[in-house]
Amino acid sequence: MSDSNDERRWSVVVVEDNPLTCEFLGSCINAHPQLELAASFATLASARSWFKRRQADLLLVDLGLPDGSGLTLMREVHSRWPQCDMLVVSMFGDEVNVVASIEAGAVGYVHKDDEAADIAETLLAVKGGASPISPMIARHLLLRMRPSVPEPAAAAVSLSPREQEVLQHIARGLAYAEIARLQGVTVHTVQTHIKKLYGKLAVHSRSEAVFEANRLGLLNDTLRR
Repeated sequence: MSDSNDERRWSVVVVEDNPLTCEFLGSCINAHPQLELAASFATLASARSWFKRRQADLLLVDLGLPDGSGLTLMREVHSRWPQCDMLVVSMFGDEVNVVASIEAGAVGYVHKDDEAADIAETLLAVKGGASPISPMIARHLLLRMRPSVPEPAAAAVSLSPREQEVLQHIARGLAYAEIARLQGVTVHTVQTHIKKLYGKLAVHSRSEAVFEANRLGLLNDTLRR
């Protein structure tokens, strides 16, 4: 009988407050024969309670939770169950959150908007010793390591009330159809707002828009966890 890790089935806990994202992550995990979803939670409190009594091989966690930061959970899990590998999946890729996550024990940091990321394979890579980081986040970390030079002052960005509202929804990871329903408009109208928003922020994707908006202070304080 072989004891190879190739035959090991790893248990995963998902902590994500967006129901659609949580369901998607859970389905990716359960679809892989080497992974099993041990539990999923939408709040910090419920996840903390679970980890006080149980352990898992992998923790997949968002940072911005309704009742606190995923960093709190990571610090506790790392202290109690150091063998549990932790991977952050978040819309925020700023240096502060990335560095704080690594200091809390994270071995990887992936953007929710990173279409190249295969969550199941990424989790298996983590158990194989890898430390996956989204390309955009890696770039920001490399820039952070360079000698600091004065940056030109950022031009003021003025968003319309609708664009500001759409930005908040994007930062929460909502789909276009869900944003349209909340605003009482068509998906086409939402796409038009997003196109204008991207133009003002000089970006081309959701993750870039959230990063740039966060850097410019355009997001609500509740979203900067």
